[in-house]
Amino acid sequence: MASSSKELPSSILIIGSGVFGLSTAYALAKRDAFKHTKITLLERMDFPAPDAASIDTSRIIRPDYPDPAYAALMAESHTHWRGDFGAEGRYTESGLCLATDHLETSTADASGTYVGKSLENVKNRLGLKVGRREDGGQVEPLASAADVNRVMASMGGDCGQSGYVNWTSGWADAEAGMRYMRQLVAATGRVEFRTAEVKRLHYSQSKVESVELVSDEHLQADLVILATGAWTPALVDLRGIASATGQAIAYIDLTQAEQARLGSSPTLLSESSGMYIIQPRSRQLKIARHGYGYANPVSIPHPERPAASGERVTVSLPRTKQSDPALAIPPEGDAACRAYLARTIPELAERPWTRTRICWYTDTPNGDWLIDYHPVYSNLFLTTGGSGHAYKFLPVVGERVVDIMLGEDRDALGAQVRRKWRWPEGKKAGEGPQHHVWTDDWRGGVKGMILDEELARREITGLEKARL
Repeated sequence: MASSSKELPSSILIIGSGVFGLSTAYALAKRDAFKHTKITLLERMDFPAPDAASIDTSRIIRPDYPDPAYAALMAESHTHWRGDFGAEGRYTESGLCLATDHLETSTADASGTYVGKSLENVKNRLGLKVGRREDGGQVEPLASAADVNRVMASMGGDCGQSGYVNWTSGWADAEAGMRYMRQLVAATGRVEFRTAEVKRLHYSQSKVESVELVSDEHLQADLVILATGAWTPALVDLRGIASATGQAIAYIDLTQAEQARLGSSPTLLSESSGMYIIQPRSRQLKIARHGYGYANPVSIPHPERPAASGERVTVSLPRTKQSDPALAIPPEGDAACRAYLARTIPELAERPWTRTRICWYTDTPNGDWLIDYHPVYSNLFLTTGGSGHAYKFLPVVGERVVDIMLGEDRDALGAQVRRKWRWPEGKKAGEGPQHHVWTDDWRGGVKGMILDEELARREITGLEKARL
């Protein structure tokens, strides 16, 4: 299945209707190579699933990456966000201020940092014009706290010591973007949508024999694509390869005057803490952290062993308000969001949260995605490991997925990402003493937090507050 020289599947079952699942379904439906293939997209609940990572008020849309491959892929995706895909308010190009809490006095100081490498990429590889916005600049280095706070003046607080602002970045209405992509998939007339929850996959020694639903129905397909996000470790053994981690998000309501003022502000993203605040809309402001997150270890039957074996494994899986309506972010995450709000927008420091949420990433060790055939099961293809940064590629990632599925490289970028996203060479799931994955790209918070332990805590110490 991994090569275009092999016979194409007569049936494809895509499990999961998030970013990877919908985008892949759309790409498959448009390819002539699959015009005789039956494509089924399985959704675990009526679309859009309220606890899916991609169903939210907003997501940052940016080419600001230290990795040239993601910067180039985002340049490709950006053309769609600026076109029909981002129309009708789905995309707003309000700018992104990438800030850090240390002072970088020269380019050499910044060359090894996330902010510094990202700035070099957007300047040199994407060719953005350097300078102030009023002078026609697209990206402006910010050498001091005064520069950062000038750009973020509407917030009124301390937003960082240095960094840069990219005025060609923006943000998307996340749920609206997902609804639009689903409409595009449906309009092809090539994809059958089904709403049903998967119980488990049934494996032979070399393939997936069937997909069992909670209704006890079994589905079969020549090719099974797992696009199940943070729920993937329940269906295939990914211990040590990818794990689910929960991220803290909080929301507050604004007055109309506050919306008018803050609604023109760039998104603010702190390299130092992982905290960010996205431009508000409809009088709602979001404060969140791109962090190591919380693991939620759960003992489950081994996903690749027969149920009769009785073998169990412990993996981190999402816990959401769908199963626990009273679930809120832990005190540690609450304090981090509150501290960042108080620092950056002091006048809102005591405003109560309207709601909070734990958003579940599927993290890999270095933040690269996992898009590849399984090394053992020949008809199982994985599209997961988004690591908190896949949404912005929604318009284009499916095309790259299908290229990899066919073993084709349409360009140099395709060859590069295929190598980047492949199953870790020489690695088997479950190897090593530490199975949970804590991503080391750039993260805030503390590595190693366990959700139940953090939920059980009632106080945050003064020392911990000082670290937030």
